[in-house]
Amino acid sequence: MRTWGASPQAPDNSVSCIDPFEDATLRQIVRITGGGHRIRIRVSNEYGTAPLTIGAARVALTDTDDTLQHGNGHAVTFSGRSAATVPVGAPILSDPIDLRTAALSRLTISLHLPGRVDTATCHGTFHALGWLIPGDATALTSPPADAAPLPAQALITAVEVQPEAPTQAIAVIGDSRVDGMGSTPGTDRRWTDRLAERLAARGGQALCVVNQGISGNRMLNDGIGTAALARFDRDILATPGLGHVVIAVGNDLVFSFAPHTEETAGLLSMFPGTPVGVDDIIAAHLQLVARARAHGVKAHAATIAPYGSSELYSAEGDKAREEVNTWIRTSDTFDGILDFDAVWRDPADSTHIRSDLHMGDHLHGNDAGYAALAESIDLSLFN
Repeated sequence: MRTWGASPQAPDNSVSCIDPFEDATLRQIVRITGGGHRIRIRVSNEYGTAPLTIGAARVALTDTDDTLQHGNGHAVTFSGRSAATVPVGAPILSDPIDLRTAALSRLTISLHLPGRVDTATCHGTFHALGWLIPGDATALTSPPADAAPLPAQALITAVEVQPEAPTQAIAVIGDSRVDGMGSTPGTDRRWTDRLAERLAARGGQALCVVNQGISGNRMLNDGIGTAALARFDRDILATPGLGHVVIAVGNDLVFSFAPHTEETAGLLSMFPGTPVGVDDIIAAHLQLVARARAHGVKAHAATIAPYGSSELYSAEGDKAREEVNTWIRTSDTFDGILDFDAVWRDPADSTHIRSDLHMGDHLHGNDAGYAALAESIDLSLFN
């Protein structure tokens, strides 16, 4: 059962990039959403340019001050060996690790890479905690003074858990509003994190929430990250224990209708491809729903929240957004609707996010904004 995930990306000139390094330890903290008595860790060299050598790896439960809980560190092995080489273009899954975890536990995962790594498969993110430490630091209980903060999630793309009772995963495919841009870094305040907290608090059947958002992602065109239609099988349908998918990708219309000005030129250059319209977005949703249901998975959709006064806003784009939202609400295509547009829009001007819910750019949420999204979700959708 997948309990945590981060969609792998090719390093680029956005946030998904780590400079080359050699003989260093990547120490990263992740918060899992569902617990169990055994875990496995997935490491990816899918976008690497050379084989990736793992010299040693360890995992441990982590306290709130980012130090390891005393006496619970576990060596991680791969096919029975403490060291492993991951071929170019491939992931590697660790052996099962006997580690009892509760829902919402924090894990520190340390990977020692003894060779030179020129191209690390990454996940550009705004919320994770990670450090680059010289040498083999896998046994350290806390980051040393010379640890350098990691600018992106690196190499680790999933944690899987063997739960105590039958469990399902909710996998969310989305863009920066899913990936949590604008939330407080290192505090797990994306709306998917808050949803996991609500699900854990209600009791009953356990559910894992797996965030597969990529900031800047689109449905139909690559740009920052592979397009959602292209990565859906890898990032969503291949999720162990998958029971539900939430589709929350809204960037296609934003970038297709964005004004071309001196201020937006640099940003828009990162998003090549053919502009798309309402019919294209509807067709893309129908494709994802069909592919999900072919795997016996329930498909839910989030409406696209407003973005008035952002530098990418246009009246034409907003009109297209409203048309897509009307279709999502009324077409009876989905098993459930997450009406994020209704939660965030300003009652005085439906083209804008409420001023207390965005980070200041009129496009992305803040902690309160993401909390409001999570609180609005009908948990019975996932029964």
